[in-house]
Amino acid sequence: MKKSYLIILIGCLITTPLFAQQSALTIDQLLENVEQGKINDNSENKKREAEFRQKRDQQESLLSEADSTKVNEENRSTQLEAIFEENEAELNILQDTLTERLGALKELFGVMQQVAGDARTRFDNSLTNVQYPDRSPFLEDLAKKIGSNSKLPSIDEIERLWYELQREMTESGKVVKFTTDVIDTNGSKQSTEVVRVGSFNIVADGKYLTYSPETGNVTEIPRQPEGRRYTSSTSNVFDAGDEKVSFGIDPTLGGVLASLVARPNLMERVQQGGIVGYLVLLLGAFGVGIAIQRLYILIDVDKKVTAQLNSDVISTDNALGRVLSVYEENKSVDTDTLELKMAEAVFKETPELNKGLLIIKVISVVAPLMGLLGTVTGMINTFQAITLYGTGDPKLMAGGISQALVTTVLGLTVAIPTTLLHTIVSGRSRRVSQIIQEQGAGIIASHSEKSS
Repeated sequence: MKKSYLIILIGCLITTPLFAQQSALTIDQLLENVEQGKINDNSENKKREAEFRQKRDQQESLLSEADSTKVNEENRSTQLEAIFEENEAELNILQDTLTERLGALKELFGVMQQVAGDARTRFDNSLTNVQYPDRSPFLEDLAKKIGSNSKLPSIDEIERLWYELQREMTESGKVVKFTTDVIDTNGSKQSTEVVRVGSFNIVADGKYLTYSPETGNVTEIPRQPEGRRYTSSTSNVFDAGDEKVSFGIDPTLGGVLASLVARPNLMERVQQGGIVGYLVLLLGAFGVGIAIQRLYILIDVDKKVTAQLNSDVISTDNALGRVLSVYEENKSVDTDTLELKMAEAVFKETPELNKGLLIIKVISVVAPLMGLLGTVTGMINTFQAITLYGTGDPKLMAGGISQALVTTVLGLTVAIPTTLLHTIVSGRSRRVSQIIQEQGAGIIASHSEKSS
């Protein structure tokens, strides 16, 4: 300690010139200051020691409290484990007792749960759900209750399940008129009077409606089936009273109606054929027009030739008359010359009679070939789509193939009537030609007999 005082004293003596500039301190004052600093340091050290001892005591107290809590929780855990084991054993006993007491009822409840689930699925997709939408929550709750180990269905709930099944069967055979909200094609909802035909169809006046199980909404079909018989049948059943009316039901619950709606009309079929389809139809119209024109002309020619056969007066307004006039002009010539003259006259009439037949025949052959070309082109496009998107969507393949086959149908549609018309027109032409040739041959034979 003396060494410390000495060091401090020496330090103070060394720094005396510095402090002498601020205040003049004596050695006694300096010793007094040193002594005071010592006292202050001892006081501060004692204070720190006291704070440390206090914190140490607090930590020991907390540690003791934690150890006590740990022991208590361990004891509590042991007690809870024992209680849990007891409850588990008791629960097993109670479960066995419940199973024993239920007996055949457990199997019955299993069947009821399955029936309730199946009934809910069937009711949700049924048109009767439009009138009775409260059945689904009941059946869902009943299925959950039956499947639970802590609840059993009541007699009233079991009877209601039977009642709902009976009501669905009864309503499926009724034609009922009622008012419900219908979403029209514009998306607006309005109260509309509708008619439900069993569980098959729901209609309004002249319109078929559809029911969406996902949303529970009744909506108007954007496109009604083609044909007056469908819309008229809906009007008949809507306006019918107690009398019987004809109405086509959909036994597939929407499948047939969807196919009728999706079926394209004639104009849409033609549009599916594309450019090739339009060309085929244009070619067919041209061929049919020529055939009808030639048929009209040949009918007129046939009438005039027939009239000439029954007349003794030669008229040059028909093919037979012009051939007979050649004979009248060349009666004095020999047989060979007359034969040549008559053959020349017949050959002059033949091109006019066969005019247009070749065009009609060519069109009847080219039309199906053009349709086949369109089909092949469409199939190429379909297989290109399959290459890009795969075969995951059968509708894509079916739609492409269907559109590709439209051109073939159009080609056959053109080829069949043009072939029939070609046959009819060529038959008329051959008949007139045969009459002219027979008359010409008869005249030559008669002239030859007279010459001999």
